[in-house]
Amino acid sequence: MVYDVAIVGTGPAGLSAALTLKLHNKEIVWFGSAALSDKVGKSEKIANYPGVPMVSGAELNAKFSEQAEEMGIELTDKKVTNIADLGDKFMLLADNEVYEAKTVLLTTGIPQAKGMENEERLLGSAVSYCATCDGFLYKDKTVAVYCTDERMAHDIDYLEEIAAKVYVYTNFGYSNESPKIEILDKPIKKIDGAMKAEAVELSDGRRIDVDGVFILRPAIAPSTLFTGLELDGAHIKVDRNQETNYKGCFAAGDCTGRPYQIAKAVGEGNVAAHAILERLAE
Repeated sequence: MVYDVAIVGTGPAGLSAALTLKLHNKEIVWFGSAALSDKVGKSEKIANYPGVPMVSGAELNAKFSEQAEEMGIELTDKKVTNIADLGDKFMLLADNEVYEAKTVLLTTGIPQAKGMENEERLLGSAVSYCATCDGFLYKDKTVAVYCTDERMAHDIDYLEEIAAKVYVYTNFGYSNESPKIEILDKPIKKIDGAMKAEAVELSDGRRIDVDGVFILRPAIAPSTLFTGLELDGAHIKVDRNQETNYKGCFAAGDCTGRPYQIAKAVGEGNVAAHAILERLAE
């Protein structure tokens, strides 16, 4: 199936666009967490969102979720790790499954900091963003895991079942009593290897030889997600219609720049949705 629109990200911009596109009866695949926006959910109080005075982030997120459910908009709880322009459509890889869409909307949130050294160069060469996709390649081998998303801790457990040794760094206090797991006290800063990943270097200079590296983050840097995507600093560069340098690929919300505000994200999501409708009509 070729969808009309693939939306990547479940923050306010993604929801705003999804609602408009749903009202126009477009076939949507919406990728992201069922919890919607972590940023919104963790806000203590939101005082500048029109029509909803002094609401907590958790309350607003609940309203967002309720509205999406009432509109019959379904979420695909998978992480998109690669997007490619095929000319007349786009290909998206999500948890080892391929999806196709005529247009794409990126609502991936605040841009991720630059990845570790050699991450982008070695991606796909013993460096992976998906343990359940590529873990089988490392049966009885040694891997390193860098994880900053507690929701992905199950991927570490999965690798422990397959690999002979798993070196793990997390920022959320992961624990596992298996003798195959070694918790690192310093983060991984660099991946070494000429043609493929062969070792990782920690922030204190220690080097560990490995057969593969898994980087588990809640989001992927835009330039890594979609090779060739034009950026303005760390943000995705868009025109007034929220369109990127790829015709048919749009972006909205925090990923396009400041201010990092919910109202701005909702507005950009709506602008992008109408521009997408015009593009589909062509």
